[in-house]
Amino acid sequence: MNILINGKYVRKDEVIDVINPYTHKIIGNVPVCDKIDVKEAIKAGKNSQRILNKWSAYKVSNAIYSSYEDLRNEKKKIAKTITQETGKPIKDSLFEMERSIETLKLSAEEGKRIYGESIPLDAGLGGKGFYAFTEKVPLGLVVAITPFNYPVNLAIHKVAPAIVAKNSTILKPSTKAPLSALRLCEIIDNYFPPGIINSVTGYGREIGNELAVNQDVNKISFTGSVPVGIMIKNRAGMKRVSLELGGNDPLIVLKDAVIDKAVKGAVAGSYLYSGQVCMGVKRIIIDDEICDEFLDLFIKETKKLKIGDPMNMKTDIGPLIDEKAAEIVEKSVQNAIENSAKLIHGGKRKGNFFKPTILDDVKEDMDVIVNEIFGPVSPIIRVNGVDEAIKVANNTKFGLQSGVFTENIHDALKCANEIESGTVFINKQSTFRTDNMPFGGFKLSGIGKEGVKYAVEDMCKTKLIAINLR
Repeated sequence: MNILINGKYVRKDEVIDVINPYTHKIIGNVPVCDKIDVKEAIKAGKNSQRILNKWSAYKVSNAIYSSYEDLRNEKKKIAKTITQETGKPIKDSLFEMERSIETLKLSAEEGKRIYGESIPLDAGLGGKGFYAFTEKVPLGLVVAITPFNYPVNLAIHKVAPAIVAKNSTILKPSTKAPLSALRLCEIIDNYFPPGIINSVTGYGREIGNELAVNQDVNKISFTGSVPVGIMIKNRAGMKRVSLELGGNDPLIVLKDAVIDKAVKGAVAGSYLYSGQVCMGVKRIIIDDEICDEFLDLFIKETKKLKIGDPMNMKTDIGPLIDEKAAEIVEKSVQNAIENSAKLIHGGKRKGNFFKPTILDDVKEDMDVIVNEIFGPVSPIIRVNGVDEAIKVANNTKFGLQSGVFTENIHDALKCANEIESGTVFINKQSTFRTDNMPFGGFKLSGIGKEGVKYAVEDMCKTKLIAINLR
């Protein structure tokens, strides 16, 4: 598949093959871009942004609405591509497309609501006689760098808010799953001047460094690993940076929780897309008084999950993105077992498939707890009471989202106030997200917020205009 620079499709002699994680067959390839390609994309974005800045908000919004209609018409086709390149079960790919379509629509709507405000300068010394107001102006050029797990939705959460705020964009998708994201760029490009949306693919070290250090880039929005995120932050200089770097999200189940509701949340949160979700349930922290009852039902429900061909609508668990990823999960699980954790379900790997796994009596210092595990693994930590549960939940370098199951309003509010994460859900698992809510974590989970309204705000800078009426 070609990349897009300044409205033109670009092909390179050197390519990267895109491999279907289930069939292990090549389903396409993308160019290996170099620093020259990146500079061309940056030049195109910088020049075209001046044109977009002259468009009315009405015209920009309508162009995104048109993209929304085209994306909706291609929903099934692009969902199939997502499954082929990521191994995500097709029913989950279809849901990702539903969310993506909605996110484009939300962006089109939000583009009409970029407001400034009046400022009472006479509230300060010497301000009497002034009429002042602010306006929101574009940053300029926004770079979006996205991972493999939600290739379309996460791309839209970056490029659509940037464009409705009248910025130009460059999208660098994961080379493991670039095809659906590149198709998104083609759809949006149809309705905008050449260069408003560009795409580059290739190895991160060369092209990623140029995107990070180039002074004509005004913002980088990155979703991915902590080491890469920190590297980008250190090299970005005065650019605005948003980082979503994953999580180690807890699910707390207190003794007065509705057990079957908590189990349903645990299954959905732990095994969505085989656990390859940054806001997935990575730790189940449960009151010892109800733990055995919870586990009996949890094991029963986990056994119902269907493992197999991700193109089958009945499949719940598909392959991990590649065998290396599955081996990392396997190593972490084996490490926990060797250090006294009890394997009570799963634990087996076959190629890049990993069976949904439940570990009991897990300790806080085990690798499966300390580091984000990107696989279908449910480590159980037994605690006594809400205070210990909160302490364990906060004992992590991450703080993206969290879920608490309890029928006690006092404990619920205590958890909401004291858990150190960007979002705390009561009686819902951490994997819940709507595309209009503020999304982003604390600690090493990142900086900044996504969610259309909040992303648009961060794609603008504020200018003050003051008129001396005296």
